[in-house]
Amino acid sequence: MIKEFMQINNLLIEKLKNEPFLIVAHRGTALGNIIENTIPSLVAACQSGADIVEIDVVQSTDGQFYLFHDGNESRLLGEKRNIKQLSSGEIETLHYYNSIRHKINYQVEKLEELLKYVGGTDYLINIDRSWAYWDRLLPYLDSFNLENQILLKSPVKDLYLQQLEEHPTKYMYFPIVKSLEDLEIIREFKNVNIVGVEIIAENQDSPFFQDELIESLRNEYHFVFANAIRLDDKEVLFGELDDDLSILKGPKYGWKQIVDKGCNVLQTDWTSLLDQYRQKERKALSRINGK
Repeated sequence: MIKEFMQINNLLIEKLKNEPFLIVAHRGTALGNIIENTIPSLVAACQSGADIVEIDVVQSTDGQFYLFHDGNESRLLGEKRNIKQLSSGEIETLHYYNSIRHKINYQVEKLEELLKYVGGTDYLINIDRSWAYWDRLLPYLDSFNLENQILLKSPVKDLYLQQLEEHPTKYMYFPIVKSLEDLEIIREFKNVNIVGVEIIAENQDSPFFQDELIESLRNEYHFVFANAIRLDDKEVLFGELDDDLSILKGPKYGWKQIVDKGCNVLQTDWTSLLDQYRQKERKALSRINGK
């Protein structure tokens, strides 16, 4: 491992050492009057036990970066147009609707506001859906000096990996791998700070659901990331082991099986409940180690 990488990765590595697994809060924790992909959702997620907070980034037509997952404009903003087709002036006229569809006096935040907020903390931020803007975003991120707190992700494409390899600041990165070919591609990029892999297993026959491959990836990288989130009734992210199953039937049927298979970073929409389960696991491990 390149020495520079180890210095950047130190905070992440320490968190991994101190927990049975890390919790990623999907879009932060948004309930009641707190909206996803905002600073309040980050604060709520960290108070709920998250180690990493996932946020989505879009770019306005005039090049400003905002916290938002496009496709959710109607639900969250009452806006029919895609936010990526709006200027910063247009975006800043919009207000959010909360969880009971009341319009509130809260607006879409700039990425800059969140980055300034996390400076000086030990918060880890996973910036998602930003890869289309890396030519501008990577130099922009440099001005905040947060390389030890920012994790980037993307699908596996040569262009994205080349941009990371050529950029002087070696941000922590984990690819979204969906095939064994993806693994071969990322291994070709030696000067990219790959700290882990997000594995997608559409069914339990997928190679990425098999314990042996997960173990080999754990030996190769700092973490293996699995999605416990349930996006809808059709899309399967990790062999049908998910938040819904873990909550409605019990953690041993979902979250526990994901961890037992070797995944040590879990993304969830139910941060506090997953953290409650983790606290029980932590106590059980302490009892075992104390014997």
